[in-house]
Amino acid sequence: MNVPADRKYTEHDEWVLLDGDVMTLGITDFAQDALGELVLVTMPEVGDSLDAGDAACELESVKAVAEVFSPLAGEVIEINEALDGAENTVNEDPYDAGWLVKIRVSSTDLPGCVDAATYQSKISQ
Repeated sequence: MNVPADRKYTEHDEWVLLDGDVMTLGITDFAQDALGELVLVTMPEVGDSLDAGDAACELESVKAVAEVFSPLAGEVIEINEALDGAENTVNEDPYDAGWLVKIRVSSTDLPGCVDAATYQSKISQ
């Protein structure tokens, strides 16, 4: 499984990429593989406020429905509108074109998130 080293990973199989106070959030290759082919992505509204641990969006696949949780509090500043009608982009390219939401965060401390090597070890067990 692909696990880019430039991100942090949550216990719920989300990835986080920080650029200053903007956090980009998506799901890992492992998560998209477990979910199967995505058929619907329900996004928050730009301007929505999220607390750490809140569901940022919901993914529906042919197998299951899963929530994507925000590890940090902040305000939604952008959603990946390109996924509307092309949800399988998350399956094909979860780390780049398949990102889900960008959130302006109040803190960049990522408690509970792990680096790529630790995450790779977790999913390899």
